Amino acid sequence: MAWLTNTLGSAIGKKLMMAVTGLGFIGFLKVHLAGNLNLYGGKDAFNSYAERLHALGPLVTVFEVGLLTLALIHVLTGLILYLGNWRARPTRYIVSASAGGRTLGSRTMPYTGLIILLFVVYHLSNFHFVDKTGTTIYSIVQGAFKNPVTVAIYIVAMVAVAIHVNHGFWSLFQTIGANHPKYMPAIRLIGLLLSLGFGIGFGFLPIYVALMA
Repeated sequence: MAWLTNTLGSAIGKKLMMAVTGLGFIGFLKVHLAGNLNLYGGKDAFNSYAERLHALGPLVTVFEVGLLTLALIHVLTGLILYLGNWRARPTRYIVSASAGGRTLGSRTMPYTGLIILLFVVYHLSNFHFVDKTGTTIYSIVQGAFKNPVTVAIYIVAMVAVAIHVNHGFWSLFQTIGANHPKYMPAIRLIGLLLSLGFGIGFGFLPIYVALMA
């Protein structure tokens, strides 16, 4: 077990944890988006989807605990890596970092990550930790998106998700050593398509619900 402890305690080990947990969240986003697309089917379709989901009972709880565990690992590991890099390089370079090949995604990963974290708390407070007595999940969603401020928050958050996923997807392959010049263009393209899919897919839903309310 010493090798495992030493690996996870190293910088590359932490990056591997970030990669694995990040890939898990990409999988979750795909499933979550597929479910949320039921909103386009109207009240009955979305409520039916929510009922089928909650009918899974304990499996939903297990899934939620798993997501929480992934989130804690991803956030804490990311924070440790960020603080380690900051301590190692406390002063800014005189030459712009973009000259070294850095992108918008790489420069803003800690900040988009923080925006996403705050958004998740906001999202859960709006839809998960609310009184559902005498109402339906569709009504709760519809009521939330009647507020233009809520719609704006969701759109900004989805822009952050798109930027975060775009960089995170291809960089996780770099972390595991699959950054061969032959494959990286395709991996970058897949990351871009995923980020656009999540950004537009999730970002347009609150606008659609608000317009239909």
